[in-house]
Amino acid sequence: MLCQDCNKKEANIHLTQIVNNEKVVLNLCKDCAEKRGFHSPFEQMPFPLAEIVSGMVGPAKTQKKGKRSTEDKPDIKCPSCGLTFSEFGQVGRLGCSECYRAFRSELTNLLRRIHGSAEHRGHVAESPTEDLKEFREDKRLRDELQQAIEDEDFEMAAELRDRIKELSLKAKGEVN
Repeated sequence: MLCQDCNKKEANIHLTQIVNNEKVVLNLCKDCAEKRGFHSPFEQMPFPLAEIVSGMVGPAKTQKKGKRSTEDKPDIKCPSCGLTFSEFGQVGRLGCSECYRAFRSELTNLLRRIHGSAEHRGHVAESPTEDLKEFREDKRLRDELQQAIEDEDFEMAAELRDRIKELSLKAKGEVN
């Protein structure tokens, strides 16, 4: 989307204001926003995302009964860019779009720790991508699996488990 003022640069500042019960939206580039006197209060403030992430991604100090600690777990590596999950924890940035798939379960756990949930509840694009469709299918299957376990329908639970595993392998590109 181009800036509404100069029609040259990409609009990267989006302002929404309610004036007389009418919504007014401005989509401006940084230069035009500054010309109008809009400045971000966070512009000069450092945001230590890498430090926050590394504090949450770091290895677990204690080992829960019956579970391996993260220190015993092999470091996952993105097949596309080669970034490891521990490197992500140090840098605070993913290396490429494939990292989201490679680190999916770890990122889901991280989001749960940060937000209290890993489920998105905000705006969704009108035409969802294949990745979003796969994610929704995975979520639906996992919910059904949980219900099957609670209902003690173990045949259905085994079938759902296999479908989840197949979907996971498909997402990683290991199954056609």
